[in-house]
Amino acid sequence: MNFASDNAGPVHPKVMEALARVNTGYQHGYGNDPETEAAKAALRDLFEAPDAEVFLMPGGTAANALVLGTLVQPWQAVYCSGLAHIHVDECNAPEFYTGGAKLVAAVPGDRLTPDALKKAWAFWDTGDVHQPFGGALSVTNTTERGNTYTLDELKALFDLAKGRGLAVHLDGARFANAVARLGCTPAEMSWKIGADAVVFGGTKNGCMAVEAVIFFDPEKARGLPFRRMRSGHLLSKHRYLAAQMNAYVADGLWLDLAKKANATCARLVEGLSALGVEITTETPANMIYFRLPLRQHEALLAKGAVYYHMPEPDDGPDASVRGRLVCDWNLSEEAVDRFLDLVKSEI
Repeated sequence: MNFASDNAGPVHPKVMEALARVNTGYQHGYGNDPETEAAKAALRDLFEAPDAEVFLMPGGTAANALVLGTLVQPWQAVYCSGLAHIHVDECNAPEFYTGGAKLVAAVPGDRLTPDALKKAWAFWDTGDVHQPFGGALSVTNTTERGNTYTLDELKALFDLAKGRGLAVHLDGARFANAVARLGCTPAEMSWKIGADAVVFGGTKNGCMAVEAVIFFDPEKARGLPFRRMRSGHLLSKHRYLAAQMNAYVADGLWLDLAKKANATCARLVEGLSALGVEITTETPANMIYFRLPLRQHEALLAKGAVYYHMPEPDDGPDASVRGRLVCDWNLSEEAVDRFLDLVKSEI
């Protein structure tokens, strides 16, 4: 009953097999190897973008920060949500790698809206030399609260950003889960609606440690190879990143794993809703937030459930407290059913 994070689960066997396969003999380092070339080709095919520049990195924080560092200047602003991973979870890495660009949270929650962006621009992006100049829009799908933007919602945001001359960065740590929920293609959720660069996450969806950065206009990616090297994120034994990505993309494994995680989450939502539990995530993919009295959270955790809950210091035992449940590809229906039985016994 481990719902702590999709970072907590195991690596898929096919990814492990791919790592073992490349763990023989010798290959050139730093991405100058056949495995990396194959991964780049596979990702270009997947995104229907034959001219795209593709870069592999071991983690999402570096991927996001280096993309933004490539897209914006130090005196510019990056607009995002108040709960964006780049804003609250990356220890100022985007500010560091952009040389000081300002992150502007246009909304306090996890989902941006056109109206919120316009209000933020009216205050910040005035053209006054004393304020940061608009540089990029960063959007996460699926969001940090588990919600999924529709393609129309994304396009409305991207069109606004493009109309103001901003670059568009799509943080896709759970890109696969969003695509699986929307029933679209990677191209339809990226460059076809205006994204300039996307981080195609693998680590949360069955890989060991690999994210793909994809720039759809090669000219906009010119600085990234140097930034990646300068930051220490160009792995020398690069074939181990590439092997993971090749296994992940082959035969649609990335999508199969995301569909499984989403389906498990849907089972969880259905079961909790039937028990009368308040679920605060409106359009979930593989992650939900819910509320229970603190004493019930503590009882569930004491009996073996593993997940995060967020009590305040002064919360009493009957206080309504948020919890987070995340489903990964490896979580079984039986584990969900055991959890639901446990919840039922505590209500």
